[in-house]
Amino acid sequence: MTGCRFVAWAACALAVACGPGPDGGPRRISIATGGTGGVYYPLGGALARLIGESVPGVEATAEVTSASVDNLKLIRTRQADVAFTLADSLHDAHLGRGSFAGGSVPVAALAVLYTNYTHIVARAGSGIARVGDLRGKVVSTGSAGSGTEVIALRILEAAGLDPRAEVRAQSLGAGPSADALRDGKLDAFFWSGGLPTAAVLDLFHALSGRLHLVPSGELVEALNTKHGASLYRRVVIAGGVYPGVPGDTTVVGVSNVLVVHPSMPEDLAYRITRVLFDRRADLEAVHGEARNLRLETAVSGSPVTFHSGARRFYVERGVLED
Repeated sequence: MTGCRFVAWAACALAVACGPGPDGGPRRISIATGGTGGVYYPLGGALARLIGESVPGVEATAEVTSASVDNLKLIRTRQADVAFTLADSLHDAHLGRGSFAGGSVPVAALAVLYTNYTHIVARAGSGIARVGDLRGKVVSTGSAGSGTEVIALRILEAAGLDPRAEVRAQSLGAGPSADALRDGKLDAFFWSGGLPTAAVLDLFHALSGRLHLVPSGELVEALNTKHGASLYRRVVIAGGVYPGVPGDTTVVGVSNVLVVHPSMPEDLAYRITRVLFDRRADLEAVHGEARNLRLETAVSGSPVTFHSGARRFYVERGVLED
């Protein structure tokens, strides 16, 4: 974490802990998102704006982060109030394992948002047709502290590779990975994101016909057997989503969840959850993945319990029982 980002979050956390200032100013909350080339950041920025417009007395700011793992650690230390995360990282945080072996994270869900698709992008003609072909290659497994990194390392292991010894791994986010592959510095990269992801889409436009997506869906059973909770499922990146990829690609999918610290006041959690659905059209205008936010699916698939404020909203809307 950079010094500037730490100072910004620390100031925000102090403001939240103390509530409105003596001058009656607004409550300020921080939304931990991801890198600028992904989906979390634009959606988080839109959500911050909509909270400011829709929730009286609250101002929200979207922060650039390394995404899921980083975000959950920020929730634990109260340096973020709302966070986007992948369900597998959230499951680890809840159990206090993996990247969270130092202790479980107190966290509650607001909504299951949409599905992340595991992109493995490689140059056409590279000889990389399946995950096992990444042996000995220079591969970005996602930025350190990201959900992409978690799932990339698990997929490599499920394919029988030792990601520390048999892959020349680099830790880059979506945008830097795309740049490095374009410049010939990578053989392939992993990215777990919605469809389409801007940085990946730009790369396919620039190198149309010279890239392909590597399938990974056949590893879902092995992933769920080892990591439990049926966190992973087969999903399809349809042909045409990215230029030059006419056929469907079956890959590993995992849900995204919007979470908060359980100590968030019930009414605030209720209002933020309500903003998600009352202003969904505004979110969709920023990124098409918001169209996949639905009441019926928002309450299914979270590995942690829902915040009481979110639960109150869903009970009112008839998708959960009181």
